[in-house]
Amino acid sequence: MKTADPELMRAINRFTVLDKIRRRGPISRVEISERSQLSTTTVSAITASLLDDGLILTRHEGDIRNTAARGRPRVMLELNPDAARVVGAKIATNRIVFALTNFCGEVLSKLTIPVRVDRLPIAVISDLVEDGVRRCVVDAGLSLGDIDTVCLGLPGVVEHRTGKVRSSPVFRETDVNFAEEMTSRLNRPTIVESDAHAIALAHHWFGQARDLDDFVIVSLEQTLGLALLHNGQLFRGAGGLSHNLGDLVLGATLDETVRLSAIAGETAILGEQQASGHFAEAVRLGRGMAHAQALIASRDHPLAAAALRAGEAVGLAIANIVTLFGPPRVIIVGQTLSLGAMFTDSLRQSYAQAIPRSIREVAELVFDESPDEAWAQGAAVVALRELYESPWGTTGPALSL
Repeated sequence: MKTADPELMRAINRFTVLDKIRRRGPISRVEISERSQLSTTTVSAITASLLDDGLILTRHEGDIRNTAARGRPRVMLELNPDAARVVGAKIATNRIVFALTNFCGEVLSKLTIPVRVDRLPIAVISDLVEDGVRRCVVDAGLSLGDIDTVCLGLPGVVEHRTGKVRSSPVFRETDVNFAEEMTSRLNRPTIVESDAHAIALAHHWFGQARDLDDFVIVSLEQTLGLALLHNGQLFRGAGGLSHNLGDLVLGATLDETVRLSAIAGETAILGEQQASGHFAEAVRLGRGMAHAQALIASRDHPLAAAALRAGEAVGLAIANIVTLFGPPRVIIVGQTLSLGAMFTDSLRQSYAQAIPRSIREVAELVFDESPDEAWAQGAAVVALRELYESPWGTTGPALSL
């Protein structure tokens, strides 16, 4: 029987220790050992290497000047916020949002560029992203050389491993190797990731899933995204492929296939309403769903019916996801939540009717209107997690070929 790869085990253990310090720090070595189930010897060796590399810092609890206190002060460990700096971005059809963070994921500077990205050629989009990253870096009082990694989150089908965007509503073209393009422009390692994966990690670090290592994100934006976290790791397909929930088939005949996006996508919900008048201007500015909520509240029947249908379809899709994976929590995010109670009530009712009785109490549904900054911060977290797993001086595995 083949034994475990020692370098892989070393990398896993190292990530585990760093993550425990991030989530629980300041924390003692003994507590890390208890929470991670790693031996105290292993924890001591890993933390010694992390200290040598400057990734963590020590803090002494207790006052060594107090002679009345017994024993020595406890040595606690915490992340070094200055160990690395990364930039994350959310690229949407009508805006680009940037966030520069330290090694702890704390935002040091942020920037929003309102622009109709989906009408621009790739070269212009690349120019805007490059300029945005550089401006965000300058605003933080840094230079581009101070940045370790950049991560760009965008909707659609993305191959995380190759950096290829197979399809996205923000690009006219398909199969764009956007990571390669932006790495060349910025001369910084650049990752491309699904925006649903980015907001999932934002919630795991700072939001509605800080207490969980298993949960599901359903993203309801112009495209419908899905992210699954299991044992603290994102589940990706072949080549690091992201999941486009909008492509889920809800029904089919010999002549037609009905996909979720055709009922619950932004374009499907807004329908002909978005083609004229004030509504068209609201859509242009990325406020179509919020404007739709106002029309629904004033008894605009076509939009009300579309919101009900969309809620029913999403509720059914979520019931299928819970049936397959049994997560303890499903977090629903995105601009479609701006439709209000008519949409969310329809979703809840559809979910309750579709979920099998045997697992009815398994999953909690949570609705969260995450701000744009959270999506960009989540992209930064994607970059930070990669750094946590990377070789730093004396720690981590050799680079794989």
